[in-house]
Amino acid sequence: MPGILEKIAAIEKEMAHTQKNKATTTHLGSLKAKLCALRRELLEPSKSGGGKQPGFEVQRYGDSRVALIGFPSVGKSSLLSALTGVESEVAAYEFTTLTCIPGVINHNDCKIQLLDLPGIIMGAAQGRGRGRQVIATARSSDMILMVLDATKDDQQRLFLTKELEDVGIRLNKARPKISVTRTKAGGFKFNATVPLTELNRDMCLHILSHQYKIHNVDVRVDEDCSVDDFIDVLEEMGTAPRKYCKCLYLYNKIDMLSIEQVDELARQPHSMVISVHKKLNLDGLVERMWQELDLRRIYTKKKGMFPDFADPLVITPQRGDKTCTVENAVGMLHKTLLDEFKSALVWGSSVKASPQVCGLKHELADEDVMQMQKLTQAERARKMHGKKTGTTLAGSNTQVDPKKVKEKAPLKT
Repeated sequence: MPGILEKIAAIEKEMAHTQKNKATTTHLGSLKAKLCALRRELLEPSKSGGGKQPGFEVQRYGDSRVALIGFPSVGKSSLLSALTGVESEVAAYEFTTLTCIPGVINHNDCKIQLLDLPGIIMGAAQGRGRGRQVIATARSSDMILMVLDATKDDQQRLFLTKELEDVGIRLNKARPKISVTRTKAGGFKFNATVPLTELNRDMCLHILSHQYKIHNVDVRVDEDCSVDDFIDVLEEMGTAPRKYCKCLYLYNKIDMLSIEQVDELARQPHSMVISVHKKLNLDGLVERMWQELDLRRIYTKKKGMFPDFADPLVITPQRGDKTCTVENAVGMLHKTLLDEFKSALVWGSSVKASPQVCGLKHELADEDVMQMQKLTQAERARKMHGKKTGTTLAGSNTQVDPKKVKEKAPLKT
C-alpha cells in the first residue's frame, strides 16, 4: 500500500500531465478534491498525537500578533532584535533559531506581538524541519511577514506561498462568496448570480457526490470563483478550516542591490524593502504594518468628564466577529453591559455630527470617542417583559386583550 506522500505525489504528477480544457475540467476538479483530502489526512495525526511541541507554546499577548516566515538566514532574528529589542541568537550559519521567540512592538499606544519562527525548508507542510509547528503558530497570527532575500530570485516567494497554501493558509485573499447549505431532502440545487468562467453545475455536483458524499445540498455562488475556492468552502464545513490572512512580502538586504532593482521590488503589490544591517526603512515597515493590521483605537468617556486618552480600547479586525462596531467595543468593556445598553454618543470621523447617537451596529473609526448610555430602570423592565399592549384589570397586573373585551361586551338594547 502506498503511503500518503506517495499518493499526493502521484496525484500531483497526474494533474501536471493532464491537458487543461473544457473536457478535463471535471476530472481536474475531482483530483484537486482528492489532493485536499490527502493533505488533511496527513496533518490530522499532528493534532492528536505527541502532545504540544516545547518552545512553540507562546501565549497571545497585545492587540495583534505578527509572525515572521521565511527561509533560514534571511534576517528574521536580526529584524526581531531591531524592532523589539529582544535579543534573539544571530549567526552566519543556518537554523540559528530552533524555537519560537516573541517580542513586542509598541506603536501608537498599541502592542503588536512579533514572533520569530524557525526557517522553513522543503516539505514543511509534511512536517520536515518542525514545519508543522511553525505553520501552526503562523495560523494563530493576525498577519504574516514573509521575509525574503532580495539578492535571490522570486522562487523563494512562490515556494513559501505554496507551503502555506498546502496547509490551508490563504494569503491576501478574502473568503469566496459561496454558500453551501446541507438539506435533509431535495437533492442537489445550484444557483449562480454571476457568470462563471471556471466553476459550473456539473463540476460542483461531481465533487460533492463523489468526494464528499453529499447529495442533498443547496449551493449558491455570488462571484466568479475557481474550483479551489469551492473546495475551500467545503473543507470549512469539516475539520479543516481555512485561514484568510494578510501577508506583507518583506525584501531584506536591499543594501546589496542597485537603486533600479530596489525600486522594482518596492513597486510590487503587498511588498516592502528594508535592510536590517543598515537600518534602512524600519520605521516605514512599522507604519506599514499598522496600516495593514487596521487597528482601531476607541477612547471611552464618562458623562460630564473628559475622554480617557491614556488607555484606549483597541479593536483588531482579524479577531472575534471581525467587526469594528459599537457592539464589539461595548463587549470588550464587559459583556454584561450589552444587556444595559441603550445607545452610544460618538465623536470622531465615523459620524457626520459630533456627538451623534448611534446603535450597536454603527462602525467605529480609529480614534473615535464613545460614551455609553444605559437603560433606565423603567426601560429595563419594559425590555425584559416586552411591549405591553391592551389594558389591565383594575387592581391587578393581569393583561386583557382589547379585542376580546369588545367581543364580550353585552349588546345594548
